[in-house]
Amino acid sequence: MQQISPFERALAERMDGAAMLAHVQAWCAINTGTGNLPGLARQWAELADAFAALPGDIRQIAPAPVGNIAADGHEIAVENGAHFVLSVRPDAPRRYLLTGHMDTVFPPGHAFQTLRWLDGETLNGPGVADMKGGIAVILAALTVFESSPAAATVGYDVLINSDEESGSLSSAALIAELARGKVAALTYEPSALPDGTLAGDRPGSGNYSAIITGRSAHAGRNPQDGRNAVLAAAAMALALRDAQRDGLSINPARIDGGSANNVVPDHAVLRFNVRPRTPELAERFAHDLQTLIATVMREHDVAIHLHGGVSRPPKPLTPQATALFDLVRECGEALGQSIRWQASGGVCDGNNIAACGVPVVDTMGVRGGAIHSDQEYLIVPSLAERAALSALVLHRLSGGE
Repeated sequence: MQQISPFERALAERMDGAAMLAHVQAWCAINTGTGNLPGLARQWAELADAFAALPGDIRQIAPAPVGNIAADGHEIAVENGAHFVLSVRPDAPRRYLLTGHMDTVFPPGHAFQTLRWLDGETLNGPGVADMKGGIAVILAALTVFESSPAAATVGYDVLINSDEESGSLSSAALIAELARGKVAALTYEPSALPDGTLAGDRPGSGNYSAIITGRSAHAGRNPQDGRNAVLAAAAMALALRDAQRDGLSINPARIDGGSANNVVPDHAVLRFNVRPRTPELAERFAHDLQTLIATVMREHDVAIHLHGGVSRPPKPLTPQATALFDLVRECGEALGQSIRWQASGGVCDGNNIAACGVPVVDTMGVRGGAIHSDQEYLIVPSLAERAALSALVLHRLSGGE
């Protein structure tokens, strides 16, 4: 059993679970589906009010431009909400990064909009675990951490972005900027399992759109003069399936294109996702993809333009990251919390942070489950539990007892 000092015990016992729950309930009453700009703006203002209790400067950061490929192959602009950044003691020689996201996967038109109690300790609702509960943990942990004498010697940035659920494309550069020079990072995705298990190493993830241009022709009179873009897209999808190997999964997800049945289609868009487990596999896939595209272009006499890429780099467990996980486990043991971790198939902003060379534990948020569904739930006692864990981790990271 890890030892805990009277001061550390007092830190942990200062967590106000009722106040944290009130924040979650108020924030989850605001629809913040990615792209719901009014809802995200309202949530940003709520966060600014709540985090004003901490020292430092709050900034509203405009989203970087993002484009997406429409069904007709043209690139269209994607609108995202502003990102929230709190900077505390920016000149401190030792600084941390804490991240979360305000957006959810539930748009305004989705039926899942309200909260309900499943039992005395379990709250069901949009974003309760992923991750407005996590934001409440960040705020409570930092509020208590500021009472530690060790806090005065360190600084930190808090980033709450508005587009994590769609891949953080408009905040990726901001994440990299804020990660620069940090000695450690904590991200507040919910635990990998309801028992509090953390996510360890993660694969990378990339989303692509292959825009295929062929040549139209009459399907009855002169089909030989056409170059069928839909057929080329299907061939590319099958080739991508066959390119899978251990540690590399590829999911051809959708083909758009075609017109009337009597026209050889001259246009198609193939959309696919790739998940490489290691940086080496990601690099090899990028090379193999160019070869695959060249083969399809030659065999089907079509042009292919590729849009997208790997936006979440693979996140292996480095020695530095393992040391941070060990600290979290030791702090959990001191608080009577059993902490372990396991590999995850999912991705998050922790991937982006780790790619900057910063050790990160990215599931420091609440215990809960069924995220991205209308069964999403939060185990309410975990609000104070996980906030106490974070406060102790920050205290010891900063040279506390």
